[in-house]
Amino acid sequence: MLVKTYCAAVNGLEVTTVMIEVSLNRGVMYHLTGLGDEAVREGKDRIAAAMQYSGFRFPVADITVNLAPADLRKEGSSFDLPLAIAILAANGSIESEHLKEYMIVGELSLDGKLQPVKGALPIAIRARKEHFKGLIVPLQNVKEAAVVNNLDVYGMESMTDVIQFLTEQKSFEPTVIDTRKEFYEHQYQYDLDFADVRGQENVKRALEVAAAGSHNIILIGPPGSGKSMMAKRLPSILPPLTLAESLETTQIHSIAGKLGKDTSLIAQRPFRAPHHTISEVALVGGGTSPMPGEISLAHNGILYCDELPEFDRHTLEVLRQPLEDRKITISRAKYSIEYPCSFQFVASMNPCPCGYYGDPTHHCVCTPGQIQRYMSKISGPLMDRIDLQIEVTPVPFKEISKAEQGEPSAIIRERVIKARNIQEERFKTYKGVHSNAQMTERMIHKFAEPDEAGITLLRTAMERLNLSARAYNRILKVARTVADLAGSEQVKPEHLAEAISYRNLDRGDWAERRG
Repeated sequence: MLVKTYCAAVNGLEVTTVMIEVSLNRGVMYHLTGLGDEAVREGKDRIAAAMQYSGFRFPVADITVNLAPADLRKEGSSFDLPLAIAILAANGSIESEHLKEYMIVGELSLDGKLQPVKGALPIAIRARKEHFKGLIVPLQNVKEAAVVNNLDVYGMESMTDVIQFLTEQKSFEPTVIDTRKEFYEHQYQYDLDFADVRGQENVKRALEVAAAGSHNIILIGPPGSGKSMMAKRLPSILPPLTLAESLETTQIHSIAGKLGKDTSLIAQRPFRAPHHTISEVALVGGGTSPMPGEISLAHNGILYCDELPEFDRHTLEVLRQPLEDRKITISRAKYSIEYPCSFQFVASMNPCPCGYYGDPTHHCVCTPGQIQRYMSKISGPLMDRIDLQIEVTPVPFKEISKAEQGEPSAIIRERVIKARNIQEERFKTYKGVHSNAQMTERMIHKFAEPDEAGITLLRTAMERLNLSARAYNRILKVARTVADLAGSEQVKPEHLAEAISYRNLDRGDWAERRG
């Protein structure tokens, strides 16, 4: 007897409907075709044990299984459940009347319980697109998949539940999620707030500018100056995710298996902070079965690299193209996978090997040459992609004790949102451009060209501060953002002056200056 069930194969963000065909004839052999990987092939043993614990017997027959389309590679254990159901239906143990109406995914434990799978959300989106009546998933994945409307999603605990549902022995209700309620309830629940930061007003201002224009930023300062503390609070002043951004971000985390059990939609912008020992593959994605890396998990959010010079130089260099293209393509011999990675790059570092260059309370023992070598661990092309370079000095105890509570993140966020709205309106005719940081050179000349006084100021700064040529466009981009925060259509000299103050590392005498 020939029976068909339906499931899905996830390759990157692409999901393909897979039809499982099972044919039983006289014999004792088990044949699996259709490019299933080791996890799919091992599924036979899990299925046999699960059937036994569920009160069924694995058929003694010649079983031929085909995973169509046969030329598409299938990976993972999510094929266990639909394959087990197909084998039971082909053997006549259960009725197969309703199998064509449902897409089924799930990994089987040896006792018949269902284990969660990766990619439940994109699979649910595919099931709706293919007009299936419903989707059957493990209970742990149900909140994630039920985000998709116009699709009945059933969360099951065991293979027995699935069989009883398909044979109508027992009724189950589909899980219903109020997507918008779930999303908007958690948008502003931040544990960290800029109100906790005392002093450091210039650094907080720089972070506000970075958030308003989606600019990459690096913080340079001695240990204990508050670099990490402030960087971790940056998400609290970013504009909230839109529903479309949330759905895209959640899909990536779903594919990577990073969603929590009770998570339906990611409501806050991601903040990823990989350790400096991270490998290239873990950072940008890849592996035998290419999975999203940290840069894709930071999509629509922040990638934070603390102690930047401690990262392997080659690992940092792979960031250069994704920072420009905002996507990463992982190529293999027979296929390639593309993941989005539109993230804001935030980094922090000590100014020298001993860490105390510029610290008023500690003596730096490093020579200018040692400082220069330490800084040169970060290549020019990578530094070229960082718009704001901010020196952070420790706040003395006297000032900390006297300083009032800082401005709350909610108030800063309102200014940032207002500036972002101006940019959205400005770039509405430019596809893929949403913020000042994404401006091309032609757009800079159109939207950020200063007046005569501003050009004179910029020329003087370039000459006196020995600024590098690559700083020119970066200064104009940042100045455009400063002007947006001020509600000014024209980039004025005061906006340029502030932008110039954010280019500390471009000064030719940086390593020779002593704080």
